[in-house]
Amino acid sequence: MASSSISAAPHNHVLGVTHSLSGKAWRWRGGNMELGTAAASGLDRTILEQLLLTRGVAEHDLARHARPTLRDFLPDPSIFRDMDAAAERLAEAVVRGEQVTIYGDYDVDGATSAALLIELLRRLGHDAGYYIPDRLLEGYGPSGEALVRLAEAGSSLIVTVDCGAMAHEALSMARRAGVDVIVVDHHKCAPELPEATALVNPNRLDESDLGAAHGHLAAVGVAFLLAVALVRSLRAKGWFAQRKEPDLRGLLDLVALGTVADVAALHGLNRAFVAQGLKVLAKRERIGMAALIDASRLTRPPQASDLGFALGPRINAGGRIGESTLGVRLLTTTDAEEARALAIRLSQLNEERRAIEAEVQEAAEAQLPGQHNMAVQVLAGHGWHPGVIGIVAGRIKEKTGKPAIVIALDGAQGKGSGRSISGVDLGAAIIAARESGLLVAGGGHAMAAGLTIEPARLADFAGFLDARLARDVARARADAAMLLDVALAPGGLTPELVDTLEAAGPYGVGWPAPRIAVGPVRIVKADIVGKDHLRLVASGNDGKSFKAIAFRAAETEMAQTLLHRSQGRRFHLAGRARIDDWGNRPAAELQLEDAAFAG
Repeated sequence: MASSSISAAPHNHVLGVTHSLSGKAWRWRGGNMELGTAAASGLDRTILEQLLLTRGVAEHDLARHARPTLRDFLPDPSIFRDMDAAAERLAEAVVRGEQVTIYGDYDVDGATSAALLIELLRRLGHDAGYYIPDRLLEGYGPSGEALVRLAEAGSSLIVTVDCGAMAHEALSMARRAGVDVIVVDHHKCAPELPEATALVNPNRLDESDLGAAHGHLAAVGVAFLLAVALVRSLRAKGWFAQRKEPDLRGLLDLVALGTVADVAALHGLNRAFVAQGLKVLAKRERIGMAALIDASRLTRPPQASDLGFALGPRINAGGRIGESTLGVRLLTTTDAEEARALAIRLSQLNEERRAIEAEVQEAAEAQLPGQHNMAVQVLAGHGWHPGVIGIVAGRIKEKTGKPAIVIALDGAQGKGSGRSISGVDLGAAIIAARESGLLVAGGGHAMAAGLTIEPARLADFAGFLDARLARDVARARADAAMLLDVALAPGGLTPELVDTLEAAGPYGVGWPAPRIAVGPVRIVKADIVGKDHLRLVASGNDGKSFKAIAFRAAETEMAQTLLHRSQGRRFHLAGRARIDDWGNRPAAELQLEDAAFAG
């Protein structure tokens, strides 16, 4: 292995691996970064620049992306259609003291969007109410009946967040009831928009090119831009002549949480939102967020991954299996004891959600042997909780390497959620099945979809998907590759390297965390911990050893091969470098994703 060579060879196989233990070729994400043991010594700037370049940053723009700030990425909110109208109407409500209700969705993006506007209006001296629909009883999106009830209760302005872009009937009912509605959303729109006082959504089909360039924003990001526009509008009206203008940066913790939890692409403005929001989170100034961090048992400032895997699921648990308002209540409370109680309750619900999810996943996986030859796994069962089927579909997709649809049957209908693999447009197939009369309802995008189906049509539906997608699935699986950023000997896996890799973060969808390859190594120790996690200790030719762990991998071919160490053969290991801080001194370890025999 070269000691410190960096060259452009994007099509070469990393370490010569053409077929790993998981059946993948190992390829460079961008240029070749095959390093020796001193990976982070004197090369940290080169590694950082290479990581940015391979994530699409132009060479002349490296400095801006190396330290993403709002000053460098925040657009003028006025570039979005209806933004000025929305800000003006909301400013008018503040000045007049009108009764305003924020109507949010029940997921993390909806909860953080609602909390952001509630908090902002509170800082402006205006108390707004909120309404979060029940996931099971009311479903997704604004209910016309609920909007009318809010109007009858005195609201003259309703702001829907993370929903409303397709709510034609509901918004028509609201208009007839005499209430103004502002829609703040990011979901795909139809050519004909619903009746609204203003509809702010970068994914409007008639959005300008400047606005459409921000179509990756979560709803909470759009809500933050409305906050900027609202403060500007009130400033022009002289509202702050005798009042303190709010510092909007204090809202970025909400923006970061909603953005990551909604799996929004972390490039451009979103990456700046999350980078700066993490700094706000570290200050623990929001009582509810601090309680949530404590309930998540985080002893260090949250990282981007914590938003998606620790904090976000707890907020989501309220909407999935508990009370839909719990998340907003937690994020807006000013009472520390209430915050603690709500955070504990959400953690309890999250544990219940995990147990329910495990039961559904076990039942769904029991059906897999009967679908071995199917291109898409279509799994259905009575009594499965509809709040977890999307998560289970994602788990099964990861396990099988095929698109998966999990359907909760309840009487005459079943509600399904699907997750796809790269290169297979599941949403288009679901829409085609609906148009063919196989589904009661259905839609989605390439990687995720939802549907409603009559149980009697399940077999026909599964056959339809198999016929339509078999070729695409086969091609996608054949092209599957593990994309790697750095290859090094065990001695190069150090805390300093982890720090260097993290400097190009925060990472998420659209801005993938770096993967490294380490080897060759021999397996010194390997065992199963927890229910199904593989833990091992590996040692290299340089005499250096490190720990690695592969989550939920015990039954995979990779884990079984490493457990038995294949008569002392050597391996290359691939995954993500992270810090293990359980010992006296922090050490670097590998979150293992794949392995291959070394030559």
